[in-house]
Amino acid sequence: MVMSWIFTSMVVLSILCALLSDGETGLAAAALQGAQSGITLTISMAGAICLWSGVGRLMTAVGITDKLARLLRPLLRLLFPSTKTDDALAQDLSANICANFLGLGNAATPMGIRAAKRLNRDGSATDELCRLIVLNTASIQFLPTNVAAVRSALGSAAPFDILSAVWITSLLSAGLGVSAAWLLGKVLKK
Repeated sequence: MVMSWIFTSMVVLSILCALLSDGETGLAAAALQGAQSGITLTISMAGAICLWSGVGRLMTAVGITDKLARLLRPLLRLLFPSTKTDDALAQDLSANICANFLGLGNAATPMGIRAAKRLNRDGSATDELCRLIVLNTASIQFLPTNVAAVRSALGSAAPFDILSAVWITSLLSAGLGVSAAWLLGKVLKK
């Protein structure tokens, strides 16, 4: 509720400033240009999302996600002990992590929601559920496809030249976030 008031205030303040500085013509031109830019960006991102979602489905069809799930199993069992007894949870978590590796947060969302529902059996935020939320929020991205699509749509000549920065920041943020969630889970239980 508070965020809606903040955003509404920002929009109203922006409109007032535009009216006071440029008059109605500047405001109308900016609104039309912003709408056009939004549509252009949406269409260009849709292509990238379709491409990488198709790659994800292809990976599933040929069994790559199953192999990745087996590869991730030791880490998943450490972070999410419930995966030892729940194979569907392990599969959803693996698919979610793989989609996040490809920078497809939108494609990772359904698997993350299914995993969160399986972890939230008793209606409370368990430690495992909190770790999942942290891991999804600060996801590790090896190939930031959505960001590259935005950069490409905005005219970047080398949309993937941010890889090293993305790798460092995503590994650090996910590692620190999961460590903090783990530590707080241990401290708050005492």
